[in-house]
Amino acid sequence: MKKLVLILTILMTVALSKNVAAQETIVDVAVGNEDFSTLVTALTAADLVGALQGDGPFTVFAPTNSAFAKIDSNALNSLLEEKNQKALANILTYHVVSGNLTATDVVAALKKGNGMVELEALNGQVLTVMQKDGKIWLKDVNGNYSEIVATDVMGSNGVIHVIDTVVMPK
Repeated sequence: MKKLVLILTILMTVALSKNVAAQETIVDVAVGNEDFSTLVTALTAADLVGALQGDGPFTVFAPTNSAFAKIDSNALNSLLEEKNQKALANILTYHVVSGNLTATDVVAALKKGNGMVELEALNGQVLTVMQKDGKIWLKDVNGNYSEIVATDVMGSNGVIHVIDTVVMPK
């Protein structure tokens, strides 16, 4: 009898722990990954953490710390100041699209769009996703490119695709 109770307890613990992991929002996923510490700092400074913990679903093109390192450090530090919260929020919401677009969805849209598809970001501006040289890229409104280097990091309220360069809105 004790063995049966122990086995049931272990099974319930495993089932609950998997269920809890699936409950993590995209913000929780980012917070739990060292490579997104600059993004998390920026989301906090822009007061967007609460919004991205909402129901969603959201598709986030998340720049890594090395992507943020490509920005001049003085410019980045300036953006993190409270007086520049609106500009920072504009940049960060340019990295978010409404809906849950997995890599499979993006590839299907690219096939349908002859290797290119435009997405409206939460800030209202257009991001272009394109296939080039066997890779998937984001092209911002300024003509700059960012490679999607990892896909389908799932959260309970959306999906994260990792990018190697911060895209900039107008």
